[in-house]
Amino acid sequence: MNWFQTGKPPQTHSCHVLSTQLSSISKAINSTETPVKEKHARRIILGTHREKGAHTFWSYALGLPLAGSSVLSWKFCHVLHKVLRDGHANVLQDCMRHHSSIVEVGKLWGNLHDRYGQLVGLYTKLLCTKMEFHTKHRQIPPNLEVTDEVLERTAGTDINNVFQLTVEVFDYMDAELKLADTVIRQLNSSIAITSLTSGQCRLAPLIQVIQDTSHLYHFTVKLLFKLHACLPADTLQGHRERFHEQFRSLKTFFNKARDMLYFKRLIQIPKLPDAPPNFLHAAALAKHVKPVVVIPDEDEPEQQDDDDDDPEPLIEISDASTSSQMDIFDQTFGPPNGGFDDRDLQIESLKRDLELLRAELERIKAEAQRYVTQLKSQINSLEAELEEQRAQKQRALVENEQLRMELEALHRRNVDHESVQMSYIEAEKRSQATEQRYNKLKEKHTELVASHAELLRKSADTVRMLSATQQTQDEVERTKHQLSFEIDRVKQESDMKLEEQKFEMEKLRRELEEKMAEVTRIKANLQSSEKVSEQASSSMTALQAEKERLMRSVSEKEAELSSLRQAAQVQQSSLQQEQEKNTRELGELQGKLKDKEQLKQKLLDEQFALLQGTITEAEDIIQDAVAKLDDPLHVRCTSSPDYLISRAEATLSSIDKVKKGHADYLRNMGEAGGLLRALTQFSHLAADTIINGSATAHMAPTDHADRLTENCRGCATQSLQYLKDLKTKTTLQRADPASIRIVVQKILHLGQELRPKGMDVRQEELGDLVDKEMAATSAAIEEAVRRIDVSALNQRRCNKSIAFLRWTTNRSERTHLCCQGCRMGSHRDGVSYNCKSSKDAYPNH
Repeated sequence: MNWFQTGKPPQTHSCHVLSTQLSSISKAINSTETPVKEKHARRIILGTHREKGAHTFWSYALGLPLAGSSVLSWKFCHVLHKVLRDGHANVLQDCMRHHSSIVEVGKLWGNLHDRYGQLVGLYTKLLCTKMEFHTKHRQIPPNLEVTDEVLERTAGTDINNVFQLTVEVFDYMDAELKLADTVIRQLNSSIAITSLTSGQCRLAPLIQVIQDTSHLYHFTVKLLFKLHACLPADTLQGHRERFHEQFRSLKTFFNKARDMLYFKRLIQIPKLPDAPPNFLHAAALAKHVKPVVVIPDEDEPEQQDDDDDDPEPLIEISDASTSSQMDIFDQTFGPPNGGFDDRDLQIESLKRDLELLRAELERIKAEAQRYVTQLKSQINSLEAELEEQRAQKQRALVENEQLRMELEALHRRNVDHESVQMSYIEAEKRSQATEQRYNKLKEKHTELVASHAELLRKSADTVRMLSATQQTQDEVERTKHQLSFEIDRVKQESDMKLEEQKFEMEKLRRELEEKMAEVTRIKANLQSSEKVSEQASSSMTALQAEKERLMRSVSEKEAELSSLRQAAQVQQSSLQQEQEKNTRELGELQGKLKDKEQLKQKLLDEQFALLQGTITEAEDIIQDAVAKLDDPLHVRCTSSPDYLISRAEATLSSIDKVKKGHADYLRNMGEAGGLLRALTQFSHLAADTIINGSATAHMAPTDHADRLTENCRGCATQSLQYLKDLKTKTTLQRADPASIRIVVQKILHLGQELRPKGMDVRQEELGDLVDKEMAATSAAIEEAVRRIDVSALNQRRCNKSIAFLRWTTNRSERTHLCCQGCRMGSHRDGVSYNCKSSKDAYPNH
């Protein structure tokens, strides 16, 4: 029974699929400097989904000569990256089995100075980081397309796990950005370069890098906001600085890629915000929008090659199967009449129908692929809208929280205002009561006591103001002493005069009382006795005179007291004027002192600004030196270990000067000249050491070259960190160049190890070697002179023989040949032989 009767095709489809996948792998991964075609990569990815793994891919990849071609290794990494992103879920587990092989390929090409070697080394590091990250976090697939809820579950509630996950995402992003930066730095962004196949071969993997970095940027923002919600801002200072560096690099990469014509038709690159998110403000999370990368639909069909775009057949028809089917057909129905009948026509018709079905199937597949692409783009746009709605929801929640907090604050302010108002009312009542008591007390005091109290208050104010400026103004101090002395003298005089006036008033009052008592007594006596009326009248007259005299005396005393009061007022006014003059002088002195302090602070600020400018220039110099480590043009530069040693020693000396200048600046921040000169010298010497260290590493063995390059990078890192500490006033005190000294000493030791061994000979041994070498040279010269003398003697003998033989006619040719043979052989060797050909004719020859 044949397959026409059963309706079941032969089992050859899986074999054809396997061969098609192997053919696609061989055409995608080759040593030709062209980009990997999308159709080949798509067939490889579909093969991983059919076999639920990457067994076929690795069975072919292990046989590739990756160590022989850097372009082949680069395209292998590109295909592996696409397989990891879009392949079956089991691809990651299969690739981890060959992790060590990928690492070895990266180390091999990373140590070789090939145009693709450095790119292959960075790409393998990225792939290893990607596999390790997704193996550790199974919830996040290699294509990084997960929701925020999955990311929250992966981070968990333990803040230590969130912290560790953030660091791993930072490392992941660094590997992606370093590869992208190196590729773009090696290429010119002009259209002429990016349109060539060599340029496109390097740029093609950056499409996957753009897709990865857009998701990693979103992960980093979410995780950092979560960390800032649980930890203090000072603890996360390093995380914020690292994010800002990655943000600037990623934005630069996206802008450059967006301007390249190669990417315009292949991918839509999102735009990042102008400034990074402010993690110190929780409401800034609502303004964050997830960047979405869109792959445009392919409107035009793919160009078909001559031999690699045959559609995948549903049924494999080969010559052997056809012949076997025809045999079965003949056995069943018999041979055809005349070799041709209706069944042949049916078979041909079925074949044509089959071809039509194949073409229709390919068309349906292409249409389905377009539909899938459109659906993916719609899903991406819907996800972007959903993310925007989530952001709006988050913003609304944040605004509600802010309004609630503002309402609570307003309520608290109202309560505080009421309490303050009650306190004010109570204080006003107390003030009124105090004022009333003060008015009562003021009425009870005399004018002299008030004047005395005023003098005492002014004296106390003067003493207090003068004592406040005693340390800075000697002249004000002397004036204060003079004023105090004058005030004490005036006060004493006033007190003495007041006491005298009080005493006089009391005396007059007593006398007046005595006289009044006497008058009263006299009146009583007059009333009691009219007999002595005459005496009383005379006494009355005398008393009246005495009364008038006493009244005049009282008037005089009152006039004198008034004059004393006027003198006290004049003295008080003069004292007040003197005090006002001293106050003005004190204000002027304080103003001058304040201006002096402002000038001093301005000088300190200018010195620190000059220091910051010098540090910025030093950072640029060292960063330029570090950039040359990765510059392909620097690969041809070489340097000797001796020169590297001299540069390292000079750098160590400059570090001592920087340390001394730093200490001097901390002691006197107004003098930054020594530190500025030391920093300028240090930056140039450190950059020179880094560049010459890299140049020396180009001629060194692999182990020494790796260590030397690593130490050069470490020197740059430590130098930049030290300069960063010097740049801010908070870290200026604790800045220490000890770590730079350690790294430079390592570079110095490596340079000493790379010196030729003959340089290690001691001085006395060197003298012995020179003597031996001169003796050997003299012996060689004497031997050469002896050989030259012997050769010259033989030459003269041969010349005499030639002159003698020229007159012969019969044997001239043979004799000449013989002598030529003697000159060429025996005479040249310094040995004399007899010629057999001329022995008979010339016995003496």
